[in-house]
Amino acid sequence: MKSANSLKINCIGLGHWGPNLVRAIDSNRHAVIGTVCDNNPDRLAVVRQNIPTITNISTDALATINDPECGAIVIATPTETHLSLVRAALEAGKHVFVEKPLSLNVNESVNLVNLAREKKLVLAVGHVFLFNKGVLAIRDLIASGEIGKINYIFATRTNFGPVRTDCNALWDLGSHDLSIINFWIGTNPVSTTARGQAFLNPDIEDIVVASYTYPGSILACIHASWLNPSKVRQIMVVGQKKMVIFDDMNLNAPVQIISKSMNQARFPEYVDSIGTFRMSIPQGEITIPQIKGGEPVANQMAHFIDCIFEQKKPINNADIAVDVVRQLAAAEESMKNQSILTDIKY
Repeated sequence: MKSANSLKINCIGLGHWGPNLVRAIDSNRHAVIGTVCDNNPDRLAVVRQNIPTITNISTDALATINDPECGAIVIATPTETHLSLVRAALEAGKHVFVEKPLSLNVNESVNLVNLAREKKLVLAVGHVFLFNKGVLAIRDLIASGEIGKINYIFATRTNFGPVRTDCNALWDLGSHDLSIINFWIGTNPVSTTARGQAFLNPDIEDIVVASYTYPGSILACIHASWLNPSKVRQIMVVGQKKMVIFDDMNLNAPVQIISKSMNQARFPEYVDSIGTFRMSIPQGEITIPQIKGGEPVANQMAHFIDCIFEQKKPINNADIAVDVVRQLAAAEESMKNQSILTDIKY
């Protein structure tokens, strides 16, 4: 049952991910769906059929934003449209939730953050994995020191489509992994080098491999591709004491803690002799913690609504989203310049 002071939220964009956000709003007792908007009437019909509580539909994004009865706007449109729609919503005095990445331009992203701050509005960005209980469990594991100092992190996010034409695979897919890794390490990378290849559309890389260096010489590698036969959503964390695997496709064991490390010792007087090289590789055990806590997209939307009512800054706030945009832009600069090592400016 909806609460008496439910927040009315209008939604723009009903493509690949938008319907999930609409469903999350519909299931939240503190919010009601106002108008849903898309320029494709077929998508409007499908969503309205699946969620009968929807009564208003529109193909006019600006009219949907300027609806005087709604207090917040959810935007799940192509990335190239985020900038203009978010700005219009903030200028109309609406709280905004927008899918990741915030925009394709660092300076304009900063301007959006400043506009939201000036108008005292909540601006949240859809880095949904920050609300994934497996990701949260690994964050706590790293913070506890159980796996030791992190040596490196390797993330693989691949699938056969959907293919985007407004941004490359790193912006589309790797933005998830950057938000997760930043969250785990608790800081931002300082430099990057990246290599990508465009096969389907000129200048839009279908596959990208990017390496980021974090303080403490932590290396993070991201492989992003929508031109791969297998759907993989996996991040491996290699620490000095233990290793951890986050596998979002493994519903039964999304988090695996591996008690395996590598210890090396050499006799100093024969430092170059292969015969005196000793390596200890404990086999250890695999621990599979129980992960519970609800659907990330619903948790994320509930948090956005709570932040509006309680006037607090979201976990997935626009400041961290701007940092991700900086990191993606730096990797793109590296790709355009023969994979040159590129410093990330904050």
